[in-house]
Amino acid sequence: MKTKLIRICIISLLQFSIQAQQADLSGIWTGKLSLPNTVKLTIVFHFQKDTDGKYTATMDSPDQVAKGIPTESVTINDDSIIVRVPSIMGSYEGKIITDSMKIDGKWKQGGMSLDLAVYKVDKVEEVKRPQEPKEPFPYKVEDVTFENKTHKLTLAGTLTMPKEGSNFPAVIMISGSGGQNRDEELLGHKPFLVIADYLTKNGYAVLRYDDRGIAKSTGDHSLATTEDFAADALFAVDYLKTRSEINHSKIGLIGHSEGGLIAPMAAVQSDDVSFIVLMAGPGIPGDSILYLQGVLIQRAEGKSEDEIAKSMSIQREVFQMIKQSDDDAALKSKLEEKFWNEYPLMNDDEKKQLGDPKVYVEMQIKTITSPWFKYFVKYDPLLTLEKVKCPVLAINGEKDLQVPPFENLYAIETALEKGGNKNYEIKMLTGLNHLFQTSKTGAISEYGQLEETISPLALEAMLSWLNKVVK
Repeated sequence: MKTKLIRICIISLLQFSIQAQQADLSGIWTGKLSLPNTVKLTIVFHFQKDTDGKYTATMDSPDQVAKGIPTESVTINDDSIIVRVPSIMGSYEGKIITDSMKIDGKWKQGGMSLDLAVYKVDKVEEVKRPQEPKEPFPYKVEDVTFENKTHKLTLAGTLTMPKEGSNFPAVIMISGSGGQNRDEELLGHKPFLVIADYLTKNGYAVLRYDDRGIAKSTGDHSLATTEDFAADALFAVDYLKTRSEINHSKIGLIGHSEGGLIAPMAAVQSDDVSFIVLMAGPGIPGDSILYLQGVLIQRAEGKSEDEIAKSMSIQREVFQMIKQSDDDAALKSKLEEKFWNEYPLMNDDEKKQLGDPKVYVEMQIKTITSPWFKYFVKYDPLLTLEKVKCPVLAINGEKDLQVPPFENLYAIETALEKGGNKNYEIKMLTGLNHLFQTSKTGAISEYGQLEETISPLALEAMLSWLNKVVK
């Protein structure tokens, strides 16, 4: 009896192995990847089987607007699968569960190892973005390029203008931190496209452009600082001054997030900037922004106050190192020493989340010692805001966790008042997050889940102010 039972088990295991090998994986497999900051990204694999029975694949990350990412290899051994994606230094390793057409596995990238289960589907569900305008547009749309002659690079963008009339007031859109395209595309949303559509329908010309080194713009984004992006914005102003359709005395800037740092920097350098709109623009120093941001985001993620205090203590120490060092080699050495002193004190879960510690620390140090990060941590926007003399609108969402509204709006107002600016308006918009979406919690994890790209409350606040100041 015992021998028979063992025989049945062996046969069952053999049948399962054969079934796993014979299961056709061709088609679409998708799932949600949960990042440590609570953001959930949709991951899609497209598997194809050739005549020899070997698989190839491409990968999509729709929320990051990345499609057709090539893979190096797809290796299947019994019920296990490994997909290598060297172009983004990633890989996916999982177990094929044929009965439920599921692959249960781990996505590994940048030292992290994150759970990712993908399921076979007939099609990927389309993300709903009801505010996104569709062609044909009731206004002129023109692809344009202009030069940053100082840095010898070409910036590519889109200029929209009303079909009828001339001498249009114009706005230039300036994106937030990180490489952004002209629509400031993020997690399936295109806020700058929605803003441009709204303002153009209401009589404004709007220029939005790809950040340097992104999409169709040339240059190296990784080597640039906020100050460099301000130079790009001023060359955008110069370009609009060459256009006969534009009222050259009514050209302004709308900056979101880091764009709200860039707009004042540009405004104090040129009288050609006639007004600025700061959408969640920082009013306090960069290290203070990141510190407050860290506390609020971790709290929204459900971290304990002890965990938050520990994390913020480390962050404060790192910021002090940056502010006190002008030597990259010495800074790198200090950061490595700090990490390896802290690593043995981490618990198993924390170590598991980091993945390969050598890869993790290398990537962290690369970010921390980048020109942009060092500049941002050290920069105090108050000194610039005090010099801004043109009209200013500063708006912020009440539930913004990335640029906390109370501290930053107060600082902006204080600086403008101290500098003698008499033409400004400060508004905190109830219920809106950092992207100016109507939000329940303000958490980053909500951004991609919300259908709304930008609240009508924010759009109306900007248009109403622009009409008063410009028209």
